[in-house]
Amino acid sequence: MRIPRGARLRTGVTALLAIGAVVSLAMLVGVGQSVSPAQAQYGSNDGFDSATSISSLPFVDDVDTTTASTEPGEPQFCFFIDRSVWYRYTPSSQEVLRAAVSGAGFQTNINVYQSSGSGISGLSNIGCAQNGGSVSFTAQAGVTYYIQAGGIFGGAGEIHVDLHRIEAPGNDDFANAAPVGPLAYDASADTSAATLEAGEPTPSCFGSLPAGSVWWAYTPSSSGSVSASVSASFSTELAVYTGSSVSGLTQLGCRAFGGLLTIHVDAGTTYYFQAGGVFGQRGPLTFHLDVAPPPQANFFQSVSDPNIYETIQFFDQSVDPGQAGIQSQAWKFGDGATETGCCPLHRYAADGDYTVELTVTTTDGRTASIKRVVHVKTHDVGVSKIAAPQSGNVGQTRQIQASVFDLRYPEMIQVQLLKSVPGGFELVGTLTQSLTPRGKNQTTPFTFNYTFTANDGITGKVTFKAVATIIGARDALPADNEAIATPTKVSH
Repeated sequence: MRIPRGARLRTGVTALLAIGAVVSLAMLVGVGQSVSPAQAQYGSNDGFDSATSISSLPFVDDVDTTTASTEPGEPQFCFFIDRSVWYRYTPSSQEVLRAAVSGAGFQTNINVYQSSGSGISGLSNIGCAQNGGSVSFTAQAGVTYYIQAGGIFGGAGEIHVDLHRIEAPGNDDFANAAPVGPLAYDASADTSAATLEAGEPTPSCFGSLPAGSVWWAYTPSSSGSVSASVSASFSTELAVYTGSSVSGLTQLGCRAFGGLLTIHVDAGTTYYFQAGGVFGQRGPLTFHLDVAPPPQANFFQSVSDPNIYETIQFFDQSVDPGQAGIQSQAWKFGDGATETGCCPLHRYAADGDYTVELTVTTTDGRTASIKRVVHVKTHDVGVSKIAAPQSGNVGQTRQIQASVFDLRYPEMIQVQLLKSVPGGFELVGTLTQSLTPRGKNQTTPFTFNYTFTANDGITGKVTFKAVATIIGARDALPADNEAIATPTKVSH
């Protein structure tokens, strides 16, 4: 059938317009690095074989995964992606990259793979992240890497995919160490793309170089002590040096796996801090430098209520918040005597109140002192004798008298009277009264009335013992606090 000329013209124009639209779309997808959900209907990256090719960085893409799916044999790591989209990137030179995905109101997961063989079965997973997290990795020149992204736990909708290059931090090299400003100082750096220099020193506390190092330089205007630390979501190491070149540094200190690194610094000298992750770990970290905190001096003594007959041992309980450690202890005992070391022994010659002072010094020279009054008071009472009758009869009441002396201070004294029974002694009675010090020859009587029992008659004799105790104090010489009478014969 013959087509009219006008119809042929209209058909040709329509065809040219359609071809132009396809060409324009192809150019938009191939050149642009941002693919919209509207464009995805013309060339979906739902499948591995149709992965969006990334030609330049940085790359971002907002894509709707509502109609996406998973395919047979599709790998899954960390969390199962219900509806996935795919991207691929082949760098022309080695780069450090970071890939991330986030969702609008639902949870997401991203996987990064290295192509180690043909097809989807030839992928090797090198990292995954969830809910806006990211995966950082070193991409080798000429190797193809795949990104798989989508919702988890049934989540679907628009996701935001981001792949960008991570540049080496500005203080990556020793020569470009970041200058430390006024203390307290905080600064952050990302070691994901940090490198190591030829001749870079190995910190001694961990025994191996960090995965990639960053440097800070500090020149104090006055001498003193400073404490440095590094915080990160991974294990770190931190070392400090002096010197003028990366291969000619002298280490002053090192700290791995957190904590404070405290050193003494001299005004005008530059100190270099090297920080990085261990076990190959990389990422953002924060460096902190501040004036070192003072040590906290403290001690305790072996006897809380000492007397002149006892030797006291003192124990250093000081701590160093700066974590450099206590190096030395100096003691003053308040009676003119001094000593050094952690745990000295001392005996006071006379009763009194003595101010004991402990001064501690850390390994970097910080000091702290504490003073505490030690009360030395010698309490001393005793039983000079106990008088009991030579004989007695069952049912008869007789007096037993203990003579008690007090040598030093007014005391409240309790005397217990005990009598012998098979296997030991049992309590008979107790008397309490106050005494004033009158010397050993001036005693105070404690008189008990005792009625002999039938058991005493069966045994045929009974022995009495008196024990004196100071109420509210400890006797310095307890050996003379009891006395035993001559046995009393008991008859029926």
